[in-house]
Amino acid sequence: QVKLVESGGGLVQPGGSLRLSCAASGSIFRLYAMGWYRQAPGAERGLVATMTSSGTTNYADSVKGRFTISRDNAKNTVYLQMNSLKPEDTAVYYCYCSAQTATIAPRAYWGQGTQVTISS
Repeated sequence: QVKLVESGGGLVQPGGSLRLSCAASGSIFRLYAMGWYRQAPGAERGLVATMTSSGTTNYADSVKGRFTISRDNAKNTVYLQMNSLKPEDTAVYYCYCSAQTATIAPRAYWGQGTQVTISS
């Protein structure tokens, strides 16, 4: 099994910044894509940003130019630097990864979620 542990959420004023972190642990044989999704109240969970193991990134249009995803493959950790935050960025942010273990074929794993609230 693979476990994802997120940190870094909180309350920040509009225009502020936050940095989310997510570390993957467990019997990981190979880690593929890692990234972030978010879910606001009453909305479906949607893509924020993902990064492949080779560094290819994909961003939601709403966060391009404001958010930056990065990862440390040696630490199995993905980061999301969020700048110029807006109230509409308020959501629960979920860490995601696609991973293979010694006994389980590649599949998706999710973190427990971390709340990000943008409010004055």
